[in-house]
Amino acid sequence: MGGATAGAAAEETSVLGLAPVDPVRTAAYGEHPDQVVDFYLPPPGTDGVARPAPLVLLFHGGAWRAPYDRRHVSPFAAFLAGRGLAVASVEYRRGGADPARAGRWPETFDDIAVAVDTVPGLARELGLPGADPDRVVLTGHSAGGHAVLWAAARHRLPSGTPWHLPSPSPLRGVVALAPIADLATARALDVCSGAVDELLGEGEGDSEGGGSDSGDGDELTVRLGLADPAALLPTAIPTTIVQGGTDIDVPPAVADAFAEAAARAGQDVRLIRADGGHFPPIDPTTPAAHTVAEEIARLAGAHPAT
Repeated sequence: MGGATAGAAAEETSVLGLAPVDPVRTAAYGEHPDQVVDFYLPPPGTDGVARPAPLVLLFHGGAWRAPYDRRHVSPFAAFLAGRGLAVASVEYRRGGADPARAGRWPETFDDIAVAVDTVPGLARELGLPGADPDRVVLTGHSAGGHAVLWAAARHRLPSGTPWHLPSPSPLRGVVALAPIADLATARALDVCSGAVDELLGEGEGDSEGGGSDSGDGDELTVRLGLADPAALLPTAIPTTIVQGGTDIDVPPAVADAFAEAAARAGQDVRLIRADGGHFPPIDPTTPAAHTVAEEIARLAGAHPAT
């Protein structure tokens, strides 16, 4: 276990040690300071002309905790742009005043939904060269992987819930990277030290727009049913999971449980087992990141640059 822990620490250091990459453009998709998105665009062709490329909405991880923001995935966003994809790296509300707390209910989910609904149109309004808002793929890492799987399932929510869509979002696909994909399994494994229960509002007091205390078990059960992507299958949206085989942060059992739930629901989920642990899928220096870029391009119907 010591070797596995040391390896995981080295992978994390590799990612977090990369210099942040500034975006081409930053824009707001809402009024809250965290409701912003960074755009990274592919280079123009050899003739100097920018041709429309699929738009990838990227959601970062960090267990829904405030100290982890989109800057740590900026090298990955720039890497995807260099591979011929337009990238919108989305910020969203995470923990509040307590930096150790994971997520906000319902604001974290509000932001995911609004971003997916509005960022493609925002890219169109900004007239960003090289971004095709009609070809959208969602990708996200860890907690961001949960975000994209959940966003793709909103049409499966009860019609009375605020995030419900009457039909699936017009997405080309979803590529979830080491995702917290099955919340029941993640809770059983205590993934990220109780982060799932905190995301659902367990034990919260008064927080910024946080609503009432959800310590009641019945309320927690209701919220789990609304927030768990594995409980909202099938989505009818092509879905791939890229999972590190030695991941100790979000163990492979979480992705496996989601894939098994999808199979029971009649949805075929592609599960790619990558070398390494939790961070290689977002580390541009690794083969796993190249696998991710290829899978995004495949779902988008594009040919990745080499």
